[in-house]
Amino acid sequence: MNDIVAIDHFNLWSFDLNLLVVFDALMRDRSVTQAAGRLKIQQPAMSHNLSTLRALFQDELFVRVGQVMQPTPRAHALAPTIQQILAQAHNALIISESFDPSKESRIFRIGFSSELEVILMPELTAKLRKEAPGVKLLARAVSPEQVHRLLDEGVVDLGVGCYGKGNSRHRHRKLFEQSLTCCYNENLLPIRGPISRDAYLRAEHVMVSQKDAIEGCLDEALDKIGVRLNVAMAAPEFLTVLSTAKVAPLLATLPTRIVKRYASLFGLAESPVPLELTVSPIAMVWSAHLDREPATEWIRSQVAGLVQAVIE
Repeated sequence: MNDIVAIDHFNLWSFDLNLLVVFDALMRDRSVTQAAGRLKIQQPAMSHNLSTLRALFQDELFVRVGQVMQPTPRAHALAPTIQQILAQAHNALIISESFDPSKESRIFRIGFSSELEVILMPELTAKLRKEAPGVKLLARAVSPEQVHRLLDEGVVDLGVGCYGKGNSRHRHRKLFEQSLTCCYNENLLPIRGPISRDAYLRAEHVMVSQKDAIEGCLDEALDKIGVRLNVAMAAPEFLTVLSTAKVAPLLATLPTRIVKRYASLFGLAESPVPLELTVSPIAMVWSAHLDREPATEWIRSQVAGLVQAVIE
């Protein structure tokens, strides 16, 4: 039998739980005006609620920085727990609610750490325009180091990319294993046929990187086999990498699907990567409290279905 958690009903009765909703709206919008609009209340009422929250938690919680209300460290610490409380309450209220995509009106925010954004988003948008015209999509680049925090804060609803499992607050589903291919300008690099290991290691490289490491997402894979590359340039977008390989004598190593789809448009030759590199699979990650929320269940199923169509 599960233990029943003791609840101090008197303290809860004296605490306005709507203030948690106010806090969550401010965390999401980072604006008193926008949060008030989300909750359909007047701005003075929202400002009063924020003052009450500050008094209750004895912290500023949100500090104006330019045009944005920046959360304090205390607010960031509170956010995951408050979001979980609200999500559980929400799920309890909607558990029998029917879901009709054609009538849904909302924005889904999807974080990407890989090339899948350029492959998935056009197809997903076209599908939703037919089946769910009230649904809008917002894609953004999110590094593996950021994704679980942004899920906790409600900044993104879903992550698709080279993402790990996170912790008990998160859910993870592997979508497919990645493979890599090289591409280069044959007029600038004296390489013909499949690139040898020696030629690959001697060459100068251009890489995709969304972090400080110039070898980008390959740094861990290269470390595992004890190899270092001479990376001349790294950039966060694969189009920048392809454009650079077109005009500079550099070797680009990219996900195979990107090379197959775009390398020829840049006049680049292809070759297998002559190293045994183990790279992270592409996965989908989301907050555990959204497991049974009908709308987010639906968008996850749409993403998973389109990804399968892309990789087959």
